[in-house]
Amino acid sequence: MKVGFIGLGNVGGKLSGSLLRNGVDLTVHDLDGGLVAGFVDRGAKAGEGPAQMMRDCDAVITCLPSPAASDAVMQKMLPEVTGGKVWMEMSTTDEAEVKRLGAEVIARGGAAVDCPVSGGCHRADTGNIAIFAGCERATFEAILPLLTTMGRRILHTGPLGSASVLKVLTNYLATAHLVASSEALTTAKAAGMDLNTTYEAIRISSGNSFSHETESQVILNGSRDISFTMDLVRKDIGLFQEVANRAGVPLEMNPLMIRIFDDAIARYGARELSPNVIRRLEEATGLDVLAPGFPAEMTDDEPEAPGYEVIPKGAGRSQTGG
Repeated sequence: MKVGFIGLGNVGGKLSGSLLRNGVDLTVHDLDGGLVAGFVDRGAKAGEGPAQMMRDCDAVITCLPSPAASDAVMQKMLPEVTGGKVWMEMSTTDEAEVKRLGAEVIARGGAAVDCPVSGGCHRADTGNIAIFAGCERATFEAILPLLTTMGRRILHTGPLGSASVLKVLTNYLATAHLVASSEALTTAKAAGMDLNTTYEAIRISSGNSFSHETESQVILNGSRDISFTMDLVRKDIGLFQEVANRAGVPLEMNPLMIRIFDDAIARYGARELSPNVIRRLEEATGLDVLAPGFPAEMTDDEPEAPGYEVIPKGAGRSQTGG
């Protein structure tokens, strides 16, 4: 299968790297020519642009920073969509938008999948990230070898759009955990607690979360580098708010988090690293929430392993591996 990959940023560059590392026939494209050149040096082909890539590839993957960027790329690809072509949207995007664009692909005889990832850039780099996939079951089975090359745990979430709903839901939870961890660590510091001990107390207790085990470490190091920025957090929780609004759910925590990140962006800038939301509390208390012995960035200590489909409890099918 010939695969095109558009968007070689923090996440896309790592996902496409897994494809290239595992021998996939890969064509890449990005507005940053330097990123493309790096992939060409490693054996990928340089794409001329979205239209040529859809014309010449069996599947084209997009991993872009916004729904607007995906739409702009898709408008160039649509005239080249024919029977058998597959569009795989790995961006974090709006459910309604991916359904709209996917419907245009399907109307031309192609197949569409929303397949965002979750688990952090460090796991994307090793092929150990989780991937959600919303599409017809037959399409899912056809692209599963690609998904298991890029990710470890693969979940078929249902029809097109379902993966995008679950992605922004999980990002909402990660943001809630980040904000709560920031408050917990700052309060521990203010109360005179040793922060190394505090980190371990949270890690081994009911207060633990994936966000704590990753973001709290780079917070305490001081680098605050989780390869994710405040504008992206704001986009994701904004998308989650739109899902809730359409469903008629009167959220209370998410609107507060939107206000928190709007304030943080106003103070520090949209491209500030997202864990630096804790600076609001550090400045309010005059404290530096730092501790020795924590890494400046996260690395995945799990070796790369074959991916497999995750079967939801009660679904009635046996897991295919892992």
